[in-house]
Amino acid sequence: MGMTQSSVSSVKRRRGRPPKVPRNDQDTRAALIQSGTEVLTEQGFLAAGIDGILRRVGVPKGSFYYYFESKEAFGRAVMAHYGAYFAHKLDRHLLNDALSPLARVEAFVEDAQAGMARHDFRRGCLVGNLGQEVGSLPEAYRQWLRETLEDWQWRLARCLEEAKGAGELAASADGDRLAEAFWIGWEGAVMRARLERSVRPMEVFLQCYLEGLPR
Repeated sequence: MGMTQSSVSSVKRRRGRPPKVPRNDQDTRAALIQSGTEVLTEQGFLAAGIDGILRRVGVPKGSFYYYFESKEAFGRAVMAHYGAYFAHKLDRHLLNDALSPLARVEAFVEDAQAGMARHDFRRGCLVGNLGQEVGSLPEAYRQWLRETLEDWQWRLARCLEEAKGAGELAASADGDRLAEAFWIGWEGAVMRARLERSVRPMEVFLQCYLEGLPR
């Protein structure tokens, strides 16, 4: 029986050495992506070493290309994972109708503060980390960063529109512009929080952002 196109692609993709210890391919791939997410949120893409990521999962270096075509392809997989994770986090807070719209924004920030403190301020935002390196990254990464930020802005703008309906924002407020301003400031606040190893910059940012909203 001849090989299908998907079979040929699978063979080409797995050009590395299969791991010596039998393991579930999907579970191992997922573990590598999770490990990569942790490392890239700490170090960024350029400084991240594949060796350290592999050691965390117990996968020999020669097996990396069994799961990914290249470091660039691995980075794309990590970005997709992080994007889905963060979108879920945003929806969990910004669609929580048990809170008023602006209280949802506060809840999101408080959750992020707790997460950074839990990891001793070693981890930042993958989008922010990659954004600082964008001049040295593949062009496709720049496109992903822009699309991801636009997605985050859309989710927040939707919440701000609800805030207008609830009387928490002036009816004339430009939700899209205010959402964009939030994420511009947010990345700076996260970077400063890592620098100071304190949630204080995030608290200052949120307070100033809320105080500046048109009422």
